[in-house]
Amino acid sequence: MTDFNISFNPPRPSEYIDLRLEAGMSGKSQEAARIGLKNSLFAVTVYDESTIVAMGRIIGDGGSFFQVVDIAVKPSYQGKGLGKLVMGELMEYLDKHTYDGSYVSLIADAPANKLYEQFGFDYTYPNSHGMYRKY
Repeated sequence: MTDFNISFNPPRPSEYIDLRLEAGMSGKSQEAARIGLKNSLFAVTVYDESTIVAMGRIIGDGGSFFQVVDIAVKPSYQGKGLGKLVMGELMEYLDKHTYDGSYVSLIADAPANKLYEQFGFDYTYPNSHGMYRKY
């Protein structure tokens, strides 16, 4: 793997928005990005020199509920182990900051579900169904 710079700070809102779109994820407004990033419990960003190439965040209440979100890798950098690198850092944080009974969730888009399985995530179906409401 090439030498990448890893940061444990959220990306700048413009980086966040651009990388999400490049990775095929939904767009976010500058205001939503600014507020959301500021409220991250933990973030991992990976840079190739000054270009963001991967990211991931943990959000939640810091005790009972945590959610892994925004796992994104720039398409030209996919297949280089960056998603696994980001998840490894996020899991290290969770291993140190969760409690008995803490619940960690994520929404897995195929084929990324295979990555999350490697880190011990399991499907909620058929016992429960993920639901959402988008604005």
